[in-house]
Amino acid sequence: MPPWTYLLLFFAGLAGGFIDAIAGGGGLITVPALLAAGLPPGIALGTNKFQSSFGTSMAVSRFLKAGLLKMEGMRIAVVLAFAASMAGAFAVSVLDKDLLKRVIPWMLAAVAVYTAVNRRFGLQRGERKMAPMVFATVFGLALGFYDGFFGPGTGSFWTVALVTLLGSDLREATGYTKAANLASNAGALVVFLAGGSVHFAVGAVMIAGQLLGARAGASLAIRRGAGVIRPVFLTVVFAMTVKLLWDAWGR
Repeated sequence: MPPWTYLLLFFAGLAGGFIDAIAGGGGLITVPALLAAGLPPGIALGTNKFQSSFGTSMAVSRFLKAGLLKMEGMRIAVVLAFAASMAGAFAVSVLDKDLLKRVIPWMLAAVAVYTAVNRRFGLQRGERKMAPMVFATVFGLALGFYDGFFGPGTGSFWTVALVTLLGSDLREATGYTKAANLASNAGALVVFLAGGSVHFAVGAVMIAGQLLGARAGASLAIRRGAGVIRPVFLTVVFAMTVKLLWDAWGR
């Protein structure tokens, strides 16, 4: 792999970490970059989990220092998301993804429309509609498994669920989402590492970019709150919807 490719991968990690720390969806940048660099799909996905885990760790540390990781039930969600994502990663070899590839884009489209229409979405705390422990158990298992098995849109689903069901504002929801995403990334990564599906040299270069991008993105999200999270969230969800619709129906 020529040196300039590593440079481009560094900047892909930087951009992916920045976007991911604010609203999720950094894989829209990093996965295509890894595939364009010539990595086989399985290695690209494993390497993406590897490098993004470091960026998410940085984002989580920033939210932790800002006191935004104190929501009830979050620890349970983290533990369950880790375990469920391992199960999801194992299930990849025996279950068919085709149905998810066709259904998930429409679910993301619904998320995007709901968020765009509801202009007060996440601007301030709302009414709690589900007990935190029940929420943590249901979504920790469901979204943890989904992230290990398929993945796209996991952060978006977490954020919308937190705002609508637990009444979180967008800053709190983003912090909770990062913690849960870190757990499910780590769980799936264990499986990828066991299968030898990680390119460590490429991952190391992208980690350097991820750490810088995630630190900047998380700091911006904490400082500006919904004012920056909402537009980035909407942009990422719309972009992901278009990409997944094209992948499922356009070819």
